Amino acid sequence: METVLAPSPHLRSPDTIERVMYTVLIALVPGSLIGIYFFGLHAIRVMLISIVGCLVLEGFVLKLRGRDISPLKDGSAILTGLLLAMNLPSSTPGWMVIVGALVAILLGKHVYGGLGYNPFNPALVARVFLLISFPVAMTSWPEPKPFTFSLDTVTKATPLGEMKTNLLMTGSIGDIANIDLMAPFLGNFGGSLGEVSALALIAGGLFLLARKVITWHIPVTFIVTVFVMTGMFWVINPQKFASPVFHILTGGLMLGAFFMATDYVTSPVTNKGMIIFGVGCGAITVFIRLFGGYPEGVSFAILLMNSVTPIIDQYTKPRTFGYLREKKVVA
Repeated sequence: METVLAPSPHLRSPDTIERVMYTVLIALVPGSLIGIYFFGLHAIRVMLISIVGCLVLEGFVLKLRGRDISPLKDGSAILTGLLLAMNLPSSTPGWMVIVGALVAILLGKHVYGGLGYNPFNPALVARVFLLISFPVAMTSWPEPKPFTFSLDTVTKATPLGEMKTNLLMTGSIGDIANIDLMAPFLGNFGGSLGEVSALALIAGGLFLLARKVITWHIPVTFIVTVFVMTGMFWVINPQKFASPVFHILTGGLMLGAFFMATDYVTSPVTNKGMIIFGVGCGAITVFIRLFGGYPEGVSFAILLMNSVTPIIDQYTKPRTFGYLREKKVVA
């Protein structure tokens, strides 16, 4: 019998980079369609500019580094472009989308060595960069208008933004706490392209779970942590803090929990580590939303937890096979 010597790993899986990337893209289809339904031509414009911009810049950087441009077909640049678009308002100027694509591909990805080496989620790096650099444009939310493909927009505050404004002005969250939560659940409220419909994002997340592209550990612990912590504050003072259901359905929680916090490269590899990661994301999100200067905290929370992923991996890695714990001898 012939013996073949080969380096590890020896496990084989049908999953490839291309398969994983395009599966995530399929899972984002419901959220993308909802964004197009409510924001029309502006949504299509932002998505196309972001995706094409990331593809072109990816190819340019690969050429600049003397690499083959064949990795363009793996879908990673397309996914980065779509995730970036879903983190932007539909009114974002085209030049700003290009700047975001440049930051995502260059500073969020290739400056560290390219796919598989980036410590931070590239789309979130770009989103936070744009938010800090252009806060007015990044917090101007067009009012959703179903089946309206006009390029004219009317801006309206998001529920989280209105809650933060009311709290700063009056010390109370006001009537925003009584909004019909079916609106954010289905998508009929202002926000980024990819955060307006919790239902569409949950459907995409369940698809990823069913296909075993992601596991439950990060999204469930992320969402449950936000629910439990905001619920505690809500019980203590419902005039100052919104209900946990409000926090779950509004903002970018679902998009972040299912599609960005679960990024293979920037999240822990062990089950215990993923749970710690999810709890950390949830806790930071809550503290930023309730006590920080920004109404939303998902992006910052994920990036901060990305930075401690190596430490989490270090302290949650399983013991080496055959490891024997030393027994202490008591004299």
